[in-house]
Amino acid sequence: MTRTTSSTDAAAFLAAYDEVLAARWPAGTASTQVPTPYGTTRLNSYGPEGAPPLLLLPGGGATSTVWYAQAAALGRTHRVHAVDLVGEPGRSAVGERPIRTAEDLHSWLGAVLDALSPGPVALCGHSYGGWIALHYALHTPHRVRRLVLVDPTGCFAGFRPHYLVRALPMLLRPDAARTRAFLAWETGHAALDPVWLRMREEAAGLPRARPVTGPRPSPEALRGFGVPALVLLAGQGRAQDATRVRAAVHRLLPQAETVVLPGVSHHALPLYGPVTAELNRRMEDFLDAEAAA
Repeated sequence: MTRTTSSTDAAAFLAAYDEVLAARWPAGTASTQVPTPYGTTRLNSYGPEGAPPLLLLPGGGATSTVWYAQAAALGRTHRVHAVDLVGEPGRSAVGERPIRTAEDLHSWLGAVLDALSPGPVALCGHSYGGWIALHYALHTPHRVRRLVLVDPTGCFAGFRPHYLVRALPMLLRPDAARTRAFLAWETGHAALDPVWLRMREEAAGLPRARPVTGPRPSPEALRGFGVPALVLLAGQGRAQDATRVRAAVHRLLPQAETVVLPGVSHHALPLYGPVTAELNRRMEDFLDAEAAA
């Protein structure tokens, strides 16, 4: 489903997007457009050229800009590339060929990775971005060195019904006020970064493609998964039950490292200040473990 928008709305969103990059992303951040069969994909990248690549996929509506704290920290040892999802708000552009299936998502992400590295990369996703990352890693494991899932949805357990009920008004008639109210409820009125929050609210009324969704990965696929994985869960998230998700990960993906981050909700990740140091440390230790092995 798509919605129309005015040029004024689009300009306000792009100005807010650029403000997050200028105010929050580290100096030296480079922005590029990668052509794919499904349109051009915007990457915001930081870190030493030639360092191991790390690709970051955001949750729905969050845009690549949400990863600024991870770019600054992990960009010391990795070349960090944060992606605007095609069909979502951001500076990626939809092409003539729409993304309609999981296979299309695999093809799109494969084209992005082809532009970054001939070899495998570290892949990380939050929320819906975690669903994309896990499905891609299951489909094409030889392209993924290490996998980080930050409170992934639709992967190991379903949404809480109450979360879906509260999200429905924002999904049916999105605007800045409904987005602000929903995020305040889900995060327990956490002090989210005001510059990023303004961008998120400006994105609320923009048109977007219907996201590709599907069933959770099968137990057989997960049990046969050989890519090293780290699953970081929001201890106070309202989207899903962290205890239930952790139990499912232990049962279905026993080789994965699973950590519950206390004091943070689903939508406060990955940028909520009080937990970013711990989130970044967990990610850095996991990603650097490969080099130390």
